[in-house]
Amino acid sequence: MEIAVVGAGIVGASCAYYLSLRGVRVRVFEQAGIPASGSTARSAAGIRHQFSHPENVRMSLYSASVFSDFTRLTSHHAGYRKVGYLFLLPRYEFETWKKQRDMQRELGARVELLSLSALRHKFAFIDTQGLWGASYGPDDGIVDPHGITTGFLSVARKHGAILHLSTEVLQLDWHHGCWHLDTNQGVYRADGIVNAAGPFAAELAKRAACQIPVAPYRRNVYLTAPVENFPHPSPLIIDTASGLYLRSEGKRFLLGLSNPEEPSSTSLAVDWDWLESTLEPALRRFPFLSDATLDRDACWAGLYAITPDHHPILGRMPGLESFFNACGFSGHGVQHAPATGLILSEEILDGEAHSFDISAYRYQRFAVANRTVETNIV
Repeated sequence: MEIAVVGAGIVGASCAYYLSLRGVRVRVFEQAGIPASGSTARSAAGIRHQFSHPENVRMSLYSASVFSDFTRLTSHHAGYRKVGYLFLLPRYEFETWKKQRDMQRELGARVELLSLSALRHKFAFIDTQGLWGASYGPDDGIVDPHGITTGFLSVARKHGAILHLSTEVLQLDWHHGCWHLDTNQGVYRADGIVNAAGPFAAELAKRAACQIPVAPYRRNVYLTAPVENFPHPSPLIIDTASGLYLRSEGKRFLLGLSNPEEPSSTSLAVDWDWLESTLEPALRRFPFLSDATLDRDACWAGLYAITPDHHPILGRMPGLESFFNACGFSGHGVQHAPATGLILSEEILDGEAHSFDISAYRYQRFAVANRTVETNIV
């Protein structure tokens, strides 16, 4: 069996890794000149267990175990640092997060709720006005997406996978019992396709004559100059009321806030007009930033691949022979890449994923009115 994985970001690399370990001949097609150059490279690189949907928690637990053992598995480094995730909660959200905490802990995740006094004691640099407490995950943190992608691809190539860089898939056609991939570098054949094209997943699906509800949205990451006299590192902190997030990066801080009015696009230009809207809640919640300066040359923008319910689209595409989706993660593709690779390998080789229940993530869910929604999206 030969499988074509389209996209050499962290998700595509993980799919190639798990498939190649099981003896599949894999070709990875990447339109850029190097792997991990798209959304993977522009990620804020977080991993957390604090999701509202149980299967997302399970995927995080599995992925965290892979990142913890990554050097043994691949001889590369995942850069997994458990700096924590801290969700700042107003009173009206506290009971909901308490129920989530119970679910997350039942599944094996270390998550705790902090009272307002505990929050003030542990994180004295936060202005707690309007807060009731916080949800804290000590095993949450950050990883190195580039190192993980490189490690997955390295092992996959040792098992025979072939990486085609600067190769754009222009058209996909199924005939004579296999897929024909028309690319700018020639025509290739494969028994199956894995759509790991990230923000461009919907476009790739169109080239296979189908449609999936995934759309790219810009996310800006603003970075400060080094901030001295701060107890680095900080957790990745999310102010749920405003949607603002902040974390330290070395002695710097990166911060961002989604613009709910911005339409879908593939723009990677930093939106400087949105900076003021980001800084206003940032300075209110984190007063120490008033002494920081912004490093405009270090700021960047990336793309989220978003679905209507903020769940990924995983597994076999109905009505389309041997076409499999691994896309639409709505911002948590990096942290769920290992679990996704395992899921896709089972879906392709065993007929159905069995390590995780992906019923909420299959394409068929969009025909159901009352589907679940992942509410904890940063």
